Amino acid sequence: MSFFIKKKSASVAAGKSEKSAGAKRKADQGGKGRPKKLNKRMNEEISSESENENDETRGRKQKEADEDEEIEETPQEKKLRLAKLYLEQLREEEEKKAEDEEFESDLIAGRLREDVLEQRGKLQRLIAEELLAPDPAEIRLLRGHKLAVTCLVITPDEKHIFSASKDCSIIKWEVESGRKVQKIAGGRKGTEERHVGHTGHVLCMAISSDGKYLATGDMNKLIMIWEAATCKHLYTFTGHRDAVSGLAFRRGTHDLYSASHDRSIKVWNVDENAYVETLFGHQDAITALDCLGRERCVTAGGRDRTVRVWKIAEETQLVFYGHESSIDCVQLINEEHMVSGGDDGCLSIWSVSRKKPMTTVKQAHGLHGNAGLEGPCWISSVAALHNSDTIASGSHNASVQLWKCGQGFRGLEPLFSVPVKGFVNSLKFSNSGKFLVAGVGQEHRLGRWWRIKEAKNGLYIIPLKRQNKETTIEQ
Repeated sequence: MSFFIKKKSASVAAGKSEKSAGAKRKADQGGKGRPKKLNKRMNEEISSESENENDETRGRKQKEADEDEEIEETPQEKKLRLAKLYLEQLREEEEKKAEDEEFESDLIAGRLREDVLEQRGKLQRLIAEELLAPDPAEIRLLRGHKLAVTCLVITPDEKHIFSASKDCSIIKWEVESGRKVQKIAGGRKGTEERHVGHTGHVLCMAISSDGKYLATGDMNKLIMIWEAATCKHLYTFTGHRDAVSGLAFRRGTHDLYSASHDRSIKVWNVDENAYVETLFGHQDAITALDCLGRERCVTAGGRDRTVRVWKIAEETQLVFYGHESSIDCVQLINEEHMVSGGDDGCLSIWSVSRKKPMTTVKQAHGLHGNAGLEGPCWISSVAALHNSDTIASGSHNASVQLWKCGQGFRGLEPLFSVPVKGFVNSLKFSNSGKFLVAGVGQEHRLGRWWRIKEAKNGLYIIPLKRQNKETTIEQ
């Protein structure tokens, strides 16, 4: 009895268990079904919100999804794809590097080509036609010397100007502000033993291409060497037997060439404070000297009416004839060409390969306007913008004249004149060609034939503006 009761209760329990399990499954199924409906409803809601998205965004997402589906590659294919991508990046980098190297090599080749042309004297930058006549209001006058300015130099960095005068003084000027930076006062005759500086008219000066040394020469046969930065006196060279009339440093060195009224050329080594040698050849007082990078210099021979090129190493000279009277100034345009001026009023361009001038302009500054004076105005100074087609000349006709050299230096054309009253005793272009400086006085630097009383002793800074960038031609 109890057995059957137990069985019944067991079967009942089993039925209940099955019912409870079925209910649980239904509950589980019902639980799983409800999230599906919820998800469907949420998807419907999201779908309704996403309708605001533009077609382009949906298209992009669809495309990305398609691409994700399409990109099914093996590890080997992935490695190959990455390798190709890496090689492509390398190729692009190499091409860019090659382009940069080619550009740099072109720049270097251009510079080397210009250096070679410059050394051969065949470089001519065409800038004359681009120069604009300056406004007279832009020209500045710097005053500080009591007597006529005889010579000047511009420092290589174009920040300062040194000038000297018949008052025996030397002044260092700041270009930008026009103020005096330092002054080396001149001394009186007979005070040579105790005075640091010149006691005679200073006729010439030169500055080394690195701006380290300044050299000045005077009527008392002395050459003084100064430290350009501080104006400290370093050495005094003696040896000339008459006034020192020309000085020039060889570019890139501290070799100094000097010329004198004693008709000689001397070579000095400033670093060693040493005399090197003397060269002879002129038949009259030498009035001017210039040099560039080669071991040679050019001189004007005054009344022997010659221009001479001295080859220092060979101790030889080339003699050029062309002026009708005293040659008072000369300057190199490049290593092969030079310009000279004299009291015959002629402005001439020379080549070292020809004994006669390549071109000459007579009466370059007109005729004398003073009563009692006849003939052309003397040319007292010349300047050349190195390796270009631009030169300048000065006289006493109240103007500085700028000129354009023809191709191959076979002609001279006037560009424009700048009003400057007085004797223009010295002219210098800045290395960049941005300005021209004129040293002016009431008297000629080499004598006192007459005075221009209305003139002012000082420096005129003349700005030079250009229209466009210059071009370069090979001669």
